Amino acid sequence: MNTRRNIPDAASYAALPKELFEPSSASARDNELISRPSVTYWQDVWRRFRRDPLAVGGLFLILVLAIMAIVIPMVSPYTYSGMDLSSMNQGPTWRHPAGTDQMGRDQFIRILYGARISLSIGVVAAIINFLIGVVYGGVSGYLGGRADMIMMRIVDILISLPQLLYIVLIMLVLGSNMVSVIIALCFASWTRTARVVRSEVMRLKHSEYVLAARLSGAKGAHILRKHLIPNAMGPIIVSTAFLIPNAIFSEAFLSFLGIGIQAPMASWGTLANDAIPTLLSNPHMMLFPVLMICVTMFSFNFIGDGLRDALDPRLKR
Repeated sequence: MNTRRNIPDAASYAALPKELFEPSSASARDNELISRPSVTYWQDVWRRFRRDPLAVGGLFLILVLAIMAIVIPMVSPYTYSGMDLSSMNQGPTWRHPAGTDQMGRDQFIRILYGARISLSIGVVAAIINFLIGVVYGGVSGYLGGRADMIMMRIVDILISLPQLLYIVLIMLVLGSNMVSVIIALCFASWTRTARVVRSEVMRLKHSEYVLAARLSGAKGAHILRKHLIPNAMGPIIVSTAFLIPNAIFSEAFLSFLGIGIQAPMASWGTLANDAIPTLLSNPHMMLFPVLMICVTMFSFNFIGDGLRDALDPRLKR
């Protein structure tokens, strides 16, 4: 059997058309590429977040509410404290979309002023809880051992305290104002974030890139700031997103009880408290503040669910 291959000679090569040996153009090479465009981690998170209609709807409602709370009171002829005794206890009209209260004050403007206070308290309290929880939980998880045990026992003690008890005590000592409400809400709420950060840091601190950073001489603070916390940011963001509605509801509850925001300032809880005497005759005074609390809490919860699904690599789709 002849196993010799047929090797073409120089004459055969010379007979081939020269077009076969010309370099291909850039457009021809691009047409043969089968790769998808590269995206960053956060671009991929945003792409998956946009696929959740409830999360996008919640984000849209929060943005619309925030813009309305800032812009409309600036251009409206009414103020949150302006009284009109000739328009007391009116139902919803074109002039007063949410009606008026027992002093003739426009409820729509007061609800928007309440949105400023409630949203501000929720966001500021969440940011403070985020900062304290990240630092405390990061240090506890990175140090480990006896230091971690002592720091977590402190967290357990704070969690075991009745929340309403220390909130009331703080309000009695500091007074009923916006700053004292934020301090009361931040007293122990950061413990949840601290636990999340601690668990993530303990999971990541034995990774290869952390060991490489240690071998290169990096300090513990540098490793936490540059390697551990950024890689644990997904669960931290989700935990912080759920802190906002909790803070808004807690503030509304305190103001409803009369130990939160006080007159003449108006929060949603204060408006609900003011509506109690005329609940049967003017139910709209209770309806609109409670409706705003419910819509805001649902919106933030939908945003938190969307972020959790978008940031979880196991749920990529």
